[in-house]
Amino acid sequence: MTGTTERWRELAGQADGVATADLDQLWSELETVRAEDILGEWQGGAFRTGHPLCRALDKSRWHGKTFVSTMDAKPLICRAEDGTLFSDTALGGGEATLWDIEFRGEVTATMVYDGRAVFDHFKRLDETTLMGIMNGRPELVLAGGEHFYFYLERI
Repeated sequence: MTGTTERWRELAGQADGVATADLDQLWSELETVRAEDILGEWQGGAFRTGHPLCRALDKSRWHGKTFVSTMDAKPLICRAEDGTLFSDTALGGGEATLWDIEFRGEVTATMVYDGRAVFDHFKRLDETTLMGIMNGRPELVLAGGEHFYFYLERI
């Protein structure tokens, strides 16, 4: 996993942009995860592909996600002006649940948003980090035909 860890960190650090083809290649090499194995608190970051959600999440002060249980997932933990963290249910259209769902021919942990036709699929980057791909209705998640790619680091 050391090579994978170095590669994903290099891709995440490319502030001038990373090609989605490189992220798709990385995704194809990663291990799947089960929903119950990713419970906990996660701090997030976006791979800078130029997707509009990169800017939107920055503007919302997105901090990460919290998976309390498979039936209680908080997709948009954001930082308030005073520095406190809160679940932004208005921005996310509610909260979410976790399931094991097939994506690109593999069953892996997937967060299903309560109020939107949106799915975040996860695979393991290393022992404490997940890679996510946002999927769903094209008008909600695709930009120029491309998905939104992000990572989560366990707190």
